[in-house]
Amino acid sequence: MNPPVKSSRSSPPPATVHIHAPARLHLGFLDLHGGLGRRFGSLGLSIDGMGTELTATKADTVSAVGSGADRALQYAREFMSAAGLQGGVRFEIRRAIREHAGLGSGTQLALAVGTALSRLHGLAYRCEEIAAFLDRGRRSGVGIGTFAEGGFIVDGGRGPDSGTPPVVCRMTVPDAWRFLLIMDSRRQGLSGEGERDAFARLGAMSEAHSGEVCRLVMMRLLPALAERDCAAFGAAVTRVQEIIGDCFAAAQSGRFSSPDVAQALLKLKDLGAAGIGQSSWGPTGFAVFASETGAFQALRDLRAGYADDPGLDFVSCRARNVPADVRMDAAVSGKSGRR
Repeated sequence: MNPPVKSSRSSPPPATVHIHAPARLHLGFLDLHGGLGRRFGSLGLSIDGMGTELTATKADTVSAVGSGADRALQYAREFMSAAGLQGGVRFEIRRAIREHAGLGSGTQLALAVGTALSRLHGLAYRCEEIAAFLDRGRRSGVGIGTFAEGGFIVDGGRGPDSGTPPVVCRMTVPDAWRFLLIMDSRRQGLSGEGERDAFARLGAMSEAHSGEVCRLVMMRLLPALAERDCAAFGAAVTRVQEIIGDCFAAAQSGRFSSPDVAQALLKLKDLGAAGIGQSSWGPTGFAVFASETGAFQALRDLRAGYADDPGLDFVSCRARNVPADVRMDAAVSGKSGRR
């Protein structure tokens, strides 16, 4: 990626930065064909109720404690080297998104670490610049968009000379809708070298399927979101997921990486879900409901049916329509401020 332009300095730098970076659902890619000169393009949304929370404080050395501390240290050192920053920092990770579950743990932690370091040094790097420093957004810009803006995000993919995939659409998700997540603790989604190998072996999506996905997003999914039509939104998401799942089937042994999650999703469809799918490489699956009542009833029935299966976990959440929370404690006055 091209290095970002040096950011302007904001003063005075805070003594401590607190960040909550929400998890995200990745709903699929727009164009794995690439015939128009751009590839990937993706859609997804920010979710409430789970995320990565950390506190960064100036220190003599670079250190981190808590879940994901090693990854945080790696990101911190990479960012400080790329940005030419000196000094130390201590990260306390109070809560972390489950890793390799399809919820965006790596990107959200990277952006949280980079944002905290930027603010501690009195700088104001944008999310896209931080992502470029840390080599995030190689394929999808959804996690960067949800950190920066929240809501439902569509990015425009990567061209031959692209940096971070640009966000081309951002919309608010109705607060009444619920996303019921099915998580399988016995499996992990592809990441790192395994993910790179899978994409390298991935056959090109047909032009017809790429065209169908783009048409579904533009002419059904986004209008349904604007009109708050959960049934149409869910139907469009389900069809997009079918197409993408078939493209990735060879790499993940089917449309879904977890057969147990796949079975639970079919049950949720019978219980009234408007749409179902898998976030990124999974194994986390999701189902969309038009109301809290419908999601609660389905969640109750699902938990009863899987009471003897400790490997599956079920969570109901709403979309998050605001950016990551960035709070700064001033060094002298003790006053706090939000981004």
